Amino acid sequence: MCAIAGIVHFDGRTDSPEVEDLRAMISRIRHRGPEEFGCYRDHHTGLVHARLALIDIATGQQPLSNEDGTLWIAFNGEIYNYIELAKELEKLGHRFRTHSDTEVVVHAYEAWGNECFSRFNGDWAAALWDRTRRRLVLSRDRIGVRPLFLHRQGQRLWFASEVKALFALPVIPREFDPRGMEQTFTSWAPIAPVTPFRGIEEIPPACIRTYDREGILHERIFWQPSYPCRDAEHKNALSLPEATEALREKLERATTLRMLRADVPVGSYLSGGLDSSLTARLGRRAKQGDFRTFSLRFSDAEFDETEFQRAMAATLDSAHVEVCVSRADIARVFPAVVMHAEKPILRTAPAPMYLLSEAVRSAGIKAVLTGEGADEMFGGYDIFREAKIREFWARQPESRIRPRLFERIYPYLARSPQHTKGLAQEFWRRGLDHAGRPGFSHEPRWTSTSGVKRFFSQELRSAIAREQLPDLLTSLPSSFNAWDQLAKAQYLEIVTLLSPYLISSQGDRMLMAHSVEGRFPFLDVNVMEFANGLPPAFKLCGLSEKHILKRAAEGMIPATIIQRQKQPYRAPDAISFLLPEPPEYVREAFSEDALRKSGLFDVAATRMLFNKCIAKAKEAGSVMPFSNTDNMSFVGILSSQLLHASLSTCIGMDRGTDIHFTTEVDALSPRHVQRNRVQEAYET
Repeated sequence: MCAIAGIVHFDGRTDSPEVEDLRAMISRIRHRGPEEFGCYRDHHTGLVHARLALIDIATGQQPLSNEDGTLWIAFNGEIYNYIELAKELEKLGHRFRTHSDTEVVVHAYEAWGNECFSRFNGDWAAALWDRTRRRLVLSRDRIGVRPLFLHRQGQRLWFASEVKALFALPVIPREFDPRGMEQTFTSWAPIAPVTPFRGIEEIPPACIRTYDREGILHERIFWQPSYPCRDAEHKNALSLPEATEALREKLERATTLRMLRADVPVGSYLSGGLDSSLTARLGRRAKQGDFRTFSLRFSDAEFDETEFQRAMAATLDSAHVEVCVSRADIARVFPAVVMHAEKPILRTAPAPMYLLSEAVRSAGIKAVLTGEGADEMFGGYDIFREAKIREFWARQPESRIRPRLFERIYPYLARSPQHTKGLAQEFWRRGLDHAGRPGFSHEPRWTSTSGVKRFFSQELRSAIAREQLPDLLTSLPSSFNAWDQLAKAQYLEIVTLLSPYLISSQGDRMLMAHSVEGRFPFLDVNVMEFANGLPPAFKLCGLSEKHILKRAAEGMIPATIIQRQKQPYRAPDAISFLLPEPPEYVREAFSEDALRKSGLFDVAATRMLFNKCIAKAKEAGSVMPFSNTDNMSFVGILSSQLLHASLSTCIGMDRGTDIHFTTEVDALSPRHVQRNRVQEAYET
């Protein structure tokens, strides 16, 4: 796991990228790879790399090239099937001088061109520079686990693992993009290529971008989630018991690859739920000897899962670490969380994950297994069950019996006063006449989140109105309408939430803030494609979520964990910043001066929200007194304000004068400034 950055000049001029600029860029993201730094430079291109060494620690330095130095790479991520691919490539005549997966990527590109990316099983962000053809290739993994951003001005292009590396250079503009704000306050995050920043693009997941010597762009999406048509026979044609056994085998293979293909110990997160418990069990099976597990606890009992975490840890014979998070802890680290997330966030949930990864690194672990992706692949979220009930209800919208199915997934409604139950049913009733529309499953969430936009300033509203906003629902796969309702909802969940928010703001960014790599067995390409090909009833059986996964877990994890009611991961939100008193940075973010300076939110309405929340918090004490909309509004405004403040403080900071390149190749001079170990190995 690493950080990459680069500068490319397409105009044929001889003023090559400055080493000082490359050094400044990689310095800003050194947290992603603090162990070694490398640089390659020629007349047109500069590549830099910060390394977190997990595979081939001795000779895996980057940037790395082929034998004759005509093809260079800066790579972030892991290719878990690199050993198998290396054997294929050796049969084709390729020879290797390292044991790294990065060198396999170089030779795979030589052998198969852009088709190589379809052969990779892993997570990556890669930049390949073909020096002879003056061609740049940028690629990102299927789900977008590893980030990659770029900015272009005319015939010059800058790219990096994180936006802060781009902002290290004064030439890069710093301004919010109204489209990014609109998408964030609708679906929780901007959807690539849109970002929160004007002029900054995010390479979409499963994308290959090729720039030729004139800088002309060619883009291709090489993979997307795909599901069988409603009336088609399912391609696996397996019975439920057969499919369950096949799933066990694929998950075991995926976890073993992520556990063993590392030259350092790999730990495991343990939340107390089905997904992380099964992942940890399979990880424990793959690795003899010491095994480390890490769990989040909460001082607020409403969010705590300690009982189940400890029960699972006891079966694993693991050295178990617990991190107990309080509201004060969330408030303390929140500015750092926003700085690493690089986007507004509407929940505080990333903050405890930031603290957990800090504990992982303190324990000497650089990589962890996590259970991310299981809910999306196997129908685990309430949004899938809600959509199923709403579609059923929509066939008889006047029925009083059908909406009572919500009591099955939210049992507290059955015990609620009729007023509360009625409010809930009214919420889900909205849009029933939209059944069959592409966004039917997600309309309640998008509508609820959009309520926060009432705090937008008139200036921001006008800017949004002037923009041409991308509409996901007009660019869906051609087969989308032929899928069943669950498949449609799964696709939207992956594209709008998993990729841009969960695996990013809660995942990669919080892990890499402390130089820890996340490894995700449920996002293994073979697991994903198998899950996508299953009949919907194998995943959502009636209203029982993750049906086949529960069956696969039988005998491997305690029945109490398999059978427990799903508890979504959450953390205390607005209340964390208000008691006993708001921290100074919170007061500053909500001040009239700061609100006017950002221009993002209506000053009067936002100040009213701030004062209302303070009063409610003091009145309620330790009770959570806020509505869902108030919680999202408070956290979303606070994070946006913090992000805006960071834009004005990043210019000219940390030029990386203390960065020492242990790998430095300067093709501008007749002799390289310094040969790296890989080049020496080739020449031996």
